Amino acid sequence: MAVNLVNVEQVSKVYGTRALLDGVSLGVSEGDRIGVVGRNGDGKTTLIRMLAKLEDADTGRVTHNGGLRLGVLTQHDSLDPKATVRHEVIGDLADHEWAGSAKIRDVLTGLFGGLDLAGFEHGLDTVIAPLSGGERRRIALAKLLIAEQDLIVLDEPTNHLDVEGISWLAGHLRARRSALVCVTHDRWFLDQVCTRMWDVQRGAVHEYEGGYSDYVFARAERERIAATEEGKRQNLMRKELAWLRRGAPARTSKPRYRIEAANELIADVPPPRDTSALMKFANARLGKTVFDLEDVTVQAGPKTLLTHLTWQLGPGDRVGLVGVNGAGKTSLLRALGEAARTQGEEQPAEGKIIVGKTVKLAYLSQEVAELNPNLRVLEAVQQVRDRVDLGKGREMTAGQLCEQFGFTKEKQWTPVGDLSGGERRRLQILRLLMDEPNVLFLDEPTNDLDIETLTQLEDLLDGWPGSMIVISHDRFFIERTTDRVMALLGDRSLRMLPRGIDEYLERRLRLAGTVTPASVPASAPQAAASAPAVSPQAARAAKKELQKVERQLDKMSTRETTLHAQIADNATDFEKVAKLDAELRELVAERDVLEMRWLELAEDS
Repeated sequence: MAVNLVNVEQVSKVYGTRALLDGVSLGVSEGDRIGVVGRNGDGKTTLIRMLAKLEDADTGRVTHNGGLRLGVLTQHDSLDPKATVRHEVIGDLADHEWAGSAKIRDVLTGLFGGLDLAGFEHGLDTVIAPLSGGERRRIALAKLLIAEQDLIVLDEPTNHLDVEGISWLAGHLRARRSALVCVTHDRWFLDQVCTRMWDVQRGAVHEYEGGYSDYVFARAERERIAATEEGKRQNLMRKELAWLRRGAPARTSKPRYRIEAANELIADVPPPRDTSALMKFANARLGKTVFDLEDVTVQAGPKTLLTHLTWQLGPGDRVGLVGVNGAGKTSLLRALGEAARTQGEEQPAEGKIIVGKTVKLAYLSQEVAELNPNLRVLEAVQQVRDRVDLGKGREMTAGQLCEQFGFTKEKQWTPVGDLSGGERRRLQILRLLMDEPNVLFLDEPTNDLDIETLTQLEDLLDGWPGSMIVISHDRFFIERTTDRVMALLGDRSLRMLPRGIDEYLERRLRLAGTVTPASVPASAPQAAASAPAVSPQAARAAKKELQKVERQLDKMSTRETTLHAQIADNATDFEKVAKLDAELRELVAERDVLEMRWLELAEDS
């Protein structure tokens, strides 16, 4: 039986007049991998901070198992700015000691692309103080993963990681024996890593078995049942109120009783859902030409990022752009944006960009600096347009549109500078779409958006008929909103990937295999040289066993996929789901053992 690591009993937390958590009871056991989801501001971070005892509850209690080894990644690291990366991540270990550890090598390679930390000026000896927030976060994550933990609590671990890094982190966490509680908006990551979900909503936490896909199916079923019950309840309420209007409430005790019953029904009717609905805007028709690039060279300062690029973005094309950090994704969008802004007058260092005459571009950048923090929300929208023509004689005011995007009448008078990151992002998208563009450039559009807002944005983009380029590390978002994937692999060229992000990861893995020896520190070869040589017979036996283990892992992966599908298909049959879940847990445990054996054999072969 799995040991219980953390107990949360009747915990409540209030901020101002709002109850974030109300009488919540939960538990985390050995082997649990729990994903935490919910709207921004509903209490996900507060929940995991109380779980880790970083924040006290107003009522209730949180207890940890004696001797619990707990690792926590918060949104703000506690690294010593005066220390070096080596001191924070590796500590006092000598080069030959840490270079001989498969675990440390795996973490450094997965998070930094190699043992020499090529992206840092002085490698492991880089001082932390001048580093960016994203670099510091990767260092904090590496420090956490190298240590031995019984429970890992992660708050947005995929932030500042590229597609490749997220894929590595998912595999690493699946292979660990530590229990896991993770807050993230990355739905692909949740599906890959988690076996249970906590959905934080209106002060309560709903538990679901399985990953994100299983959670979506189960939640839809729960809401369908709740909607049926609510329909019956609303009908009863309407009958009660109709009776009251027809009757004479003051004459007898019976009508007074009916009034009390009606008031009770009305008192706990849930408030209208905050849908922040995203509307479909009329789009100007695009001509045959959108963007044509002829032998283009793209530079960022003195650095050349792309050379001899000939490519065409046509009307209705929906392209996902992926690539290593610094390969030129954002620089390419900026070059296209400048050409569109100047109607082709602003050209790159070499080559030519032809812009269609009908192109009306909207560019969602990673920054939100263009929003004046002193403006009210409504004023920021009115800057673009007071009214929007929806066609067929229908129009909406800026205030009505704000409400459709989740900004209530009170919220519309909030200064932009006081909005949360997710709210500012939502406002930025609203302003862009109000201008009725026919070409969209989205640079990391998923930053700071919760899953519910992401799905609404995806619904909008599903029916949007213009041309679009999306840069995102959110694999789920790219696969949902685009039709083809292009990649910048760091070789100054743009490549089409017929098999999408899976093909990108395979190509990156092959490229990494060709440069891995160069990334070993100078002292590491000496340690390796001192290791005893493996005999040819032992090497052949290891290779044979390695192939056998790989076949077993493939079969397990297929069976795991089948089990997830069966759990989703039988979401309402709790007895069957319990049996399937038990089989799945057993399978995952066997796979973890096999993966460790595979790593050992891979090192020897």
